[in-house]
Amino acid sequence: MTRRIVAPPAPGDQIAGLGFALLLIDPDLRVVEANPAAEDLLGIGSARLIGQTLLSLLTIVNPRIVEQVRSPDVRIVARGVDMQVGERAMRCNLTVSTLPSHPGWRVVTLSDSSQGERFEAQERRGTLRGPAVLAHEIKNPLAAIKGAAQLLTRKVGAGEAPLTALIADESDRIAGLIDRMQRLGRERAEPVGPLNLHQAIHRAYSSVRLASDGPIAWREEFDPSLPPVLANEGALVQVLVNLMANARDAARDSVAPQVTIQTRFVSGLVMNVIRLGRPVKLPIEIRVSDNGTGIDPSVADNIFEPFVSSKPNGQGLGLSLVQKLVRDMDGRISHERDEAAGLTHFRVHLPVARSGEGA
Repeated sequence: MTRRIVAPPAPGDQIAGLGFALLLIDPDLRVVEANPAAEDLLGIGSARLIGQTLLSLLTIVNPRIVEQVRSPDVRIVARGVDMQVGERAMRCNLTVSTLPSHPGWRVVTLSDSSQGERFEAQERRGTLRGPAVLAHEIKNPLAAIKGAAQLLTRKVGAGEAPLTALIADESDRIAGLIDRMQRLGRERAEPVGPLNLHQAIHRAYSSVRLASDGPIAWREEFDPSLPPVLANEGALVQVLVNLMANARDAARDSVAPQVTIQTRFVSGLVMNVIRLGRPVKLPIEIRVSDNGTGIDPSVADNIFEPFVSSKPNGQGLGLSLVQKLVRDMDGRISHERDEAAGLTHFRVHLPVARSGEGA
């Protein structure tokens, strides 16, 4: 049998298929070429990228790295470089390679360090397993609470019926949470499907608001044109309940405590999902912001780790669970502190539900 010789992909096709951003810059630091991953990461099409200088696209926090980028003969390999990309604060892995055959020309690669290396580390990390005895002790009184709520439903007026229904629903949700904690890392992710994002937000808000005391100002900044997201409703509500409750608690000691929930469409964010073996675009953003004092800097970089908390009596399980649930939906969660505005932001990015997608 004659073996068929297949021509390999052209260099341009190989570069276009890379999962990380690649930019070719000339001696004046101007972008000459950009691959599709660079367009996604920077949120700018190649037609607008070409001709711009690298340092106008990226605001790099570390002045030493900026100096190295300006030097035409320096090679750079740096991990976890803090930079501003448009309106987004990011932590990226950065390499700058020189081209000996073309002095001054360089190849720059960028990848979001909070997606790749951290995601792999999370896959390898030990999982949270709720002890069976603890689950038993929690779920038994929950069943009694739900039963009492159902009995009350028959005796209260129509005005109070939504409250008893909420008690029963929240008892079921907490029982489901206990089940999920026991299964974290041991079973497949819960099924996802098309979901109205704002309905999930309102469900979470109703739960948190009823458990809140004190003068908290809640603000909504929603984009009503957003398409359905691809998510699991129970998991997403749990994520939002945790983030809203944390924001409420963080803002409580402020002079005018305020929590803002914002939704918007953002272009350019892609996460390489290991279990899927392909990049996933995450254009839907939910941002929960508070005007509290912010996360203790000593734990800020590890706030999603199990048993790490900035709260005086925190157990450090809430945000670890939130990150796991978001990751199971092929999403991403991050946080940042805006000292100038006095705000802490937690951002959840999720994929759009395409036609035919879901469980």
